[in-house]
Amino acid sequence: MSDILPYLPQLVVGWTAYLIATASPGPAILAIIGTSISQGRKAGLALAFGVLTGSYVWAMLTASGLSALIRAYGQAIIVLKIAGGLYLLWLAWNALRSAMRSGEAYGARQALPVLSPRRQYLKGLGIHLTNPKAIFSWIMLTSLGMPAGAPPWTMAAFIAGCMALGLMTFIGFALLFSLGPVHRAYLRSRRLIEGAMAAFFALAGFKLLTARI
Repeated sequence: MSDILPYLPQLVVGWTAYLIATASPGPAILAIIGTSISQGRKAGLALAFGVLTGSYVWAMLTASGLSALIRAYGQAIIVLKIAGGLYLLWLAWNALRSAMRSGEAYGARQALPVLSPRRQYLKGLGIHLTNPKAIFSWIMLTSLGMPAGAPPWTMAAFIAGCMALGLMTFIGFALLFSLGPVHRAYLRSRRLIEGAMAAFFALAGFKLLTARI
């Protein structure tokens, strides 16, 4: 335990930055909130675990020297950016269609089978894996949280701490927004909320497609 103490202050800075970035509104958080409210705890948790898995994948790739791969295969990032932008626009279209449904049409839609937990998990995974900004966020976080000259095991400690924080954050959002009172409030303001979600996903997709990476 004493071996980590000299590096702890900088690790805490990195963990704090990760927590702020993770809890801030973004496509992943908004998808978890929307899914938990409209489809319940099980669906929200499945999507949250998918997002967390995507975050872990980028973390491991970053720890394996992803920055060097980015310099060598820059075109792959452009392809990923386009895929991520189109995926967000697709989510925006789905949210807009749902917002345009009347109360009766929405009730009939809810009576249909919802996405399975496996498909919700894959949806969350897709949201994170097709977001190239997640790559650069991890590169920034590791440079912020990793002390110069630190032994390799500190990277494992840093990623483990981030994953624990991510688990608490994503699951916390899923559990909170799947509560009955929250769901009832959602039903009263459903069209407004889903319209806002559609606008957010559309803006995020447009910004991703037009951003210089």
